[in-house]
Amino acid sequence: MGNSGRAHRVVVVGAGLGGVATAIRLLRFAREPLEVVLLERRPDYRNAGVAYHRAGNHWHHVFNIQAGRMSAFREDVDDFVDWANHEADRTGWPDEWRGFAFTESGPAPRRIYHDYLDNRLAEAAREAAAGVVLVEADGEAVDLEVRDGRVDVVLGGASREVLTADHVVLATGLEVRFPAFAADVADHPAFVRHPYSEAGLARVLDVAPDDDVVIVGSLLTAYDFADLLLRRGHAGRVHLVSRSGLMLRTYPPDHRHHVLALPPPRLLDHPYEGREDFVRRLRAEWEKACDAVVRRHPDVPREVVSERVAKSWEPYLPEVVARVPPDDLRALLTAHSSLLAVLRVGAVPYTTRLVEEAVLAGDRLSLTVGAVERVEPTGDGALAVSVSGADGTRTIEARLVICNFGRESDYLRAESPLWASLLRKGLATAHRHTGRGVEVDAAGGLLTPAGSPAGPVTVVGSPREGDEIVRHGRTGAFTFNLAAIKNHSVSAAATVLQRLEHRYDERADDVVEALTTTSDPAVDGVFSRAVSFDVRRMAARRRADREALAERLDDSLGAIRDALGAPVDDSALRFAVNTTATEMLKDLSVTPRDLRALLGLDDAVGPTG
Repeated sequence: MGNSGRAHRVVVVGAGLGGVATAIRLLRFAREPLEVVLLERRPDYRNAGVAYHRAGNHWHHVFNIQAGRMSAFREDVDDFVDWANHEADRTGWPDEWRGFAFTESGPAPRRIYHDYLDNRLAEAAREAAAGVVLVEADGEAVDLEVRDGRVDVVLGGASREVLTADHVVLATGLEVRFPAFAADVADHPAFVRHPYSEAGLARVLDVAPDDDVVIVGSLLTAYDFADLLLRRGHAGRVHLVSRSGLMLRTYPPDHRHHVLALPPPRLLDHPYEGREDFVRRLRAEWEKACDAVVRRHPDVPREVVSERVAKSWEPYLPEVVARVPPDDLRALLTAHSSLLAVLRVGAVPYTTRLVEEAVLAGDRLSLTVGAVERVEPTGDGALAVSVSGADGTRTIEARLVICNFGRESDYLRAESPLWASLLRKGLATAHRHTGRGVEVDAAGGLLTPAGSPAGPVTVVGSPREGDEIVRHGRTGAFTFNLAAIKNHSVSAAATVLQRLEHRYDERADDVVEALTTTSDPAVDGVFSRAVSFDVRRMAARRRADREALAERLDDSLGAIRDALGAPVDDSALRFAVNTTATEMLKDLSVTPRDLRALLGLDDAVGPTG
């Protein structure tokens, strides 16, 4: 339980989507003085990260999912589209987008998300409660020192400046894998290791129209840059080189995300007998589930049947993967990572149409299935790409080689000095079961190798990949899994404030248990009403609305106490209410649009923001 003697400080390390979303939630949720420090090592990445920053994303790079799924707030599904249509400053936008009417199922350029996050963060700072402030700081966190219940965030550079925080949120984003096959050409002008960078994008745009190009990979990065080249009229041959040979599915027009209630896969009826047997039984169950969707839900387009099944299976997968030995699970995730990605997500026609047409035509774009063994300079400024496939090894010469995104999931091999230090010191440990990301508790708290809390440190985003797999059954392209990252921001902000603000008593687990499992309709009624007020408060954008709802929430605590017939402290009741409200805001069993209806956020029960 916190105290009100001074303003607390929370340092959020990383100002990409995860960090900005968490900062916004902290600014909105906080009711006592708080300093939110949003630390970013790269100024051009601030409020965007690698995925959305303007300098590294061309106007032809659009979200792979529909614009209507890009709201930063799951409880306000239309927020991004409404902003893009009615609030965005379109000065400087190209003609293609300047007069464009954004729709729920249509495309939107990724680079405008930078402006959206800028806007929503600034709004959250303006509308924060009295004494709640945002500080945007530049610098790279290279170490953490935990002492006396607080954390020193050590910044890189000669000065080794230290920021002392009451709590730290690590929103460090993805780690990039070093392409071992390109060790000899990492600095070669014809090799683009970081395509989503200002220099990388400039190099792609500068390629001669007749030059041959190799793109390593066949999923989103490949589509982004193949589509970009095709739209610019590139006449040279573009080679997609992929170990899996898999390509993205195209979402049907007017696609809307939906969650089906399907029976669990029958994978627990037999003992685990090795990877081959597991894959065989999993494939059989998968095919059976897909056939069932086709028969029982004829309204579901064939293109998204696999997405529907993958989403419906998520609640059942934790029990399934728990039975797979760690070494086997890691091997399975590695071998089938691309397949898991394409089963779970697709792309909008804007991105896929030109690429699919070019592959079918076969004149300008081709797909080569095989592993890139090495990339070597030819001596005349070009690069030779050696590809090992089923028919042996072939060499493709190109004037430009674009590397795929190449995220590093094994944090023991990550290049980050911060994670290297935390792992070396025992403040963090690699995820044991999956080898992906780091170990965290149910609230995202960073854990040591002994399984104890590392201190007041919470993790959001990509470093929680392994935990998401074993705890929630979320597999596939987790790095850009917005639903998970948005939920992390809610739980991180709520948990941090429960520990720092004096109005909450986080030791009151017994009160939470009593109120959430009660069979007394009178208690349930007044408790549910209080939770409804708190949900609305947490979802509201305007300070005045939050303050009005907070007053109604505070008034409702007496009714809960009367219904219980017991003298319970307000701080314990607030903790129980807030914990329940937080879980409701994170409900992944329904779509964001259904979540809003489920929470009653459009009902006329007080202001909603």
